[in-house]
Amino acid sequence: MGDIAEDETTFYSNAEVYWKEVPPTVDGMLGGYSSISSIDINGSKAFLKKFLGEEEGKTSTGCALDCGAGIGRIAKRLLLPLFGTVDLVDVTQGFLDKARVYLGEDGKKVGNYICEGLQDFVPASGRYDVIWIQWVIGHLTDDHLVEFLRRCQKALRPNGLIIIKDNVSFEGVVPDEVDSSVCRDLKTVHGLVHSAGLRILHEEQQKNFPKEIYQVHSLALR
Repeated sequence: MGDIAEDETTFYSNAEVYWKEVPPTVDGMLGGYSSISSIDINGSKAFLKKFLGEEEGKTSTGCALDCGAGIGRIAKRLLLPLFGTVDLVDVTQGFLDKARVYLGEDGKKVGNYICEGLQDFVPASGRYDVIWIQWVIGHLTDDHLVEFLRRCQKALRPNGLIIIKDNVSFEGVVPDEVDSSVCRDLKTVHGLVHSAGLRILHEEQQKNFPKEIYQVHSLALR
């Protein structure tokens, strides 16, 4: 067990070191692929809007949480225009500091800037209509991801949603030594979601991304 604990600590500390060196820019957030930002946001907006509304069973637009928020790229272009309040959580304080500037006027609608790793973060109970988790689940171990998703479920308001948008591998779990993360295949992600006691309401593949990068899938969970 000692080895696992040690490896886990290294897994997280190496990722923290990596992100501290990344420039606090849209290009930095997207690993040099800033050109896909608009395609990504437009795809996310179309996906999210399927669930939002006043009608029965629809998700309200009071408060959202941006997990692994970085400098607030997703908060600025997707969540802040749609929600009354948005909280940002990220492990890198430098990104959150930059977000205060980057978000400009929109930043007035930010409730909280939280600097914490998702493996330790406990979202406030019953606070959120939508918890958006994009390009960050690979930085959590399987056990920590399941535990985090369970905590997210408790943080939802009635008809609230958890949305995961992330890279998926073709088969198995592919480690990335550079940023200390893993890329899981869909079957593995589905298994972890179900272990957390969540069901998948809807799932889509992001279209029009460059062929050389991993497929990206969005999953709406409750």
